Amino acid sequence: MEWVEVEGQTVEQAVDLAMGELGIKYRDEAAVEVIQEPKPGFLGMGGKAAIVKVTRSQANRKRRRGRGHGGDGRSSGQQGQKNQTPSGGQNGKSKNQRTKKNGNAVRQGSNSNAGGTPRTKNRQHNGEKKKVQREDDRPEAAPIEEQAEVAAAFLSGLLDAFGLEGSVETRIEEEVLYLDVNGEQTEALVGAKGSVMYSVLELTRTVVQRKTYGAPRMRIDVNGYAERRREALKIYTGKLAAQIIEDQNEVMLESMNAADRKVVHDAVAEIDNVRSFSEGEDPRRAVVIAYEA
Repeated sequence: MEWVEVEGQTVEQAVDLAMGELGIKYRDEAAVEVIQEPKPGFLGMGGKAAIVKVTRSQANRKRRRGRGHGGDGRSSGQQGQKNQTPSGGQNGKSKNQRTKKNGNAVRQGSNSNAGGTPRTKNRQHNGEKKKVQREDDRPEAAPIEEQAEVAAAFLSGLLDAFGLEGSVETRIEEEVLYLDVNGEQTEALVGAKGSVMYSVLELTRTVVQRKTYGAPRMRIDVNGYAERRREALKIYTGKLAAQIIEDQNEVMLESMNAADRKVVHDAVAEIDNVRSFSEGEDPRRAVVIAYEA
């Protein structure tokens, strides 16, 4: 007995591929065993394909062949009548073609009313009305506590997807949602100068917006990196400001993300005789620290 095992994105796709491998034209000639259901995974990782085992069913094949050659015990006259109303093999294809044509005729007929006015336009018009109604009735944003739960669940799923051991804690201070991701392995979510960490923050914000119809102001810290980065920038800014005051000039720093620029601006605001401003466009936007008498 012939059989094959085939993978596919879905069970139906895998079955179709297997039937093609075995040269099977009809579904009732195939015995299908689903070995593995498909799994989409998380962010494109950890997914699994569908796996099926398809075996050629000899009984159905013989039965179909018997019907095609008069093996069903009917007289030749009856067989001739059957051929006039196709039901299998090449005749079955003709029947399918007629069915498609009839189906098209029905669908085309349903697009027009008795007066010949297309109904498609009316359906589109009604659809537009419904769309406006949905926008007007858009639900209000969920409470920040619920948004915190959604954010924590997403980050926990992200850690699991990457196989990283860690924990996620949330806290709310002055309507700002703080997300603390802790664990030695979570350093992989930091990236150069926190680039990956801030990308994760944007992903989290998007998920929260879609699931709760809004998102609060959010801050993220992975294994204490953000706090260490802030302290290092404050110290660096203080030393640089002292040199700028002594030389009475200005210095442009390397390009930074918005969070790091804010740390520098806040640090400069606490020092006399210097000021700061930003120049350029993201992602090449940088802070300039200048002497001010």
